Formats: sequence, structure tokens, C-alpha cells
Amino acid sequence: MIVAACVAALGLAAGCRVFEPAPPGTPLTLPALPGQPTGVFTTAQPTVGAAISQFFGRRPVAQQPIEFPHNVHAGKGVACAFCHQGVNRGPAAGLPGVTLCMSCHQGTATDRPRIQQIAALRAKGLDLAWQPVYGFVHDAHVVFNHAAHIRGKVECATCHGDVSAQTVAQVNVDMTMGFCVNCHQERKASVDCMTCHF
Repeated sequence: MIVAACVAALGLAAGCRVFEPAPPGTPLTLPALPGQPTGVFTTAQPTVGAAISQFFGRRPVAQQPIEFPHNVHAGKGVACAFCHQGVNRGPAAGLPGVTLCMSCHQGTATDRPRIQQIAALRAKGLDLAWQPVYGFVHDAHVVFNHAAHIRGKVECATCHGDVSAQTVAQVNVDMTMGFCVNCHQERKASVDCMTCHF
């Protein structure tokens, strides 16, 4: 009975919207959002699939502009903070741009295809469009502060894994509330809600 009432209410609401006149000056069709095939499914997400993925906390696999060899750079002793500038000063771990890459590669490994790609981007005045690998859905109201974790002597590998064995950055831990709370309890860090949720 409840299901039938819900279906009827939804049908009435949709019917009312069909016959409701559009305000003056409103275009008859809305432009598609990035990644949206057609139409508007929800005001929060461009597609039904994106809304379902957000609900279940599924993130798409990040597609990076180049296959960055973390293993090569970490293997040569390049510190994480050299490329991820600001990681020890604020919430975000910066992502290296063309200028930073070329500060080392102006004369190093210039015959490599990746370096030639980066040099071509610089010549065109473009930058690397990295996509974040980790992140929380907006509804979680979580802000992860890298600097606080660096000050707390949490190794980058705790969340990011052994990057000296990786090429492209990948998700190594499931950043759930349980994972974070367990880590905080093990390290005797605050588990007060306002530590992460604000």
C-alpha cells in the first residue's frame, strides 16, 4: 500500500511539472553537463550512475595525463615533499606542474618520451591536469589535513603505500571512517568529531 501511494505521489508530481509553464526567458532544453549524455537526472550529479556511485562511495579510477614513474623518482631518493609541495604546510599535498618537472628535466633524461611530452606542454603554455587519487565525497564533510599528519610523524606510505614500487599513484587504503578512527586510536590522536568533520 505504501509503495502504491509513493508511486502515485511521484506520478502526480511529474505530471504537474509537465504542465507547468516555463518561466519567461528559460531555454527549452538545458545544455548537458560534462560527462552527461543528455537531460538532467538530478541537481546534484550529472548522471544517475554518478549519483549511485556517490551514494556507495565509489570513485572513478583517476586518469592521469602522463604515466608518472613514482618508482624511478622515489628510487633516486627524491623526497615526496619535493614534488608534492605544501604537504607539510597545509591541508593539500600540491601536485607538480610542468615548471617544477622541467626544473629538473631541463637537462636530465631529455630523450625520454614522457619528458618530451612535458616539454611540449610547456612550449604550448599548458600544464599537467592531474586528477586526485584520494578524496572524500562532499557529503562526508571531511577535510584531510596533510600537514597535521606530517607533524604527527605519519609516513606517507601509511595511506599511499610503497610508492617506490608503483608507477602511477593508486588507491592503497580504503579511506573510510573506520580506517581513520582505528589509525587515530592506535596513535593516540584525537577522535573528536571536529578533528576531521568541520
